[in-house]
Amino acid sequence: MMSSMTEIGTRERLRFIDLAAFERTPLATDPYPYLIVPGFVPPAARPPLSADYPTIDRPGSFPVADVTYGPAFAEFLAEIQGPEVREAFALKFGVDLTDRPTMVTVRGQAQAKDGRIHTDTATKIITVLVYMNEAWEAPGGRLRLLRSNTDLDDMVAEVPPAAGTLLAFRVTPHSWHGHHPISGPRRVVQLNWVESDAVVRRERLRHGFSARIKQLLPARH
Repeated sequence: MMSSMTEIGTRERLRFIDLAAFERTPLATDPYPYLIVPGFVPPAARPPLSADYPTIDRPGSFPVADVTYGPAFAEFLAEIQGPEVREAFALKFGVDLTDRPTMVTVRGQAQAKDGRIHTDTATKIITVLVYMNEAWEAPGGRLRLLRSNTDLDDMVAEVPPAAGTLLAFRVTPHSWHGHHPISGPRRVVQLNWVESDAVVRRERLRHGFSARIKQLLPARH
């Protein structure tokens, strides 16, 4: 009983994550394990997160260590990388995430070449996307989970990147996904549990080099 009460108390302290919504969402398995959770970030938590989200005026993916953000966003990052969330994902996907490091990147702008069909690198175990856009009416930019790497219309699900929505999937050799192109603001946080700290260091160097190159290019307006 004490353990259950402690768990409930801990979850009540999660300001930016509705872990109960995640837990009651069933895991789909076709064509690979995934789930979609609208409201993963509760409505009341979205305004402070939006206000404290990193200002990113260039396309690309940036490690959180390379951007600045406010205290609400820092608290969200702590929660999503915390032990309660790790345990919930491990149980949902049936994967041992003990001692698996996390890697978090953010995006603020989309460009026309984004969204090409791909699967994530094999060193990633689970990919988590949390969308931070106030609303999404555009036909482009809606991530599609696909059965193949050749047809963007051969999909099993489509996820509008609206505020508070989570998409998570198990990285497999066939976890194909992509979206129709769009240019302009598109906020998304990506968290990955990865195989080792060496992966984190390698990706940090790669993203850091890419970010430095982008800083030499004209900003989008």
